Amino acid sequence: QVQLVESGGGLVQAGGSLRLSCAASGRTFSSYAMGWFRQAPGKEREFVAVISWRGGRTYYADSVKGRFTISRDNANNTVYLQLRSLKPEDTAVYYCAAKRGTYLYTLVYEYDYWGQGTQVTVSS
Repeated sequence: QVQLVESGGGLVQAGGSLRLSCAASGRTFSSYAMGWFRQAPGKEREFVAVISWRGGRTYYADSVKGRFTISRDNANNTVYLQLRSLKPEDTAVYYCAAKRGTYLYTLVYEYDYWGQGTQVTVSS
């Protein structure tokens, strides 16, 4: 069982930055690929970024590539998402998710555990 708690969301102006954190419980955190997803009002949850279990591989949605960076600290059971050059269309609830395995998973249904989400609002 893995429990995930996100933090770091907030209100920021367009062009600004935020750093989201996701703290995970459990002793097997390093066995999980960790993903970030987001969901805007009236829209489906969409993939943002994923990092492999050891942190050596990452993959991003085209919409955030070059602006967002995912990283992880297995010693502290935490995954991060650095958001830069934010746009109003980045406004959403951001969720972290965990999937036991060695691949870079990008589909919602592939993930086993989810956090409660943190709101990111970008004003124009």
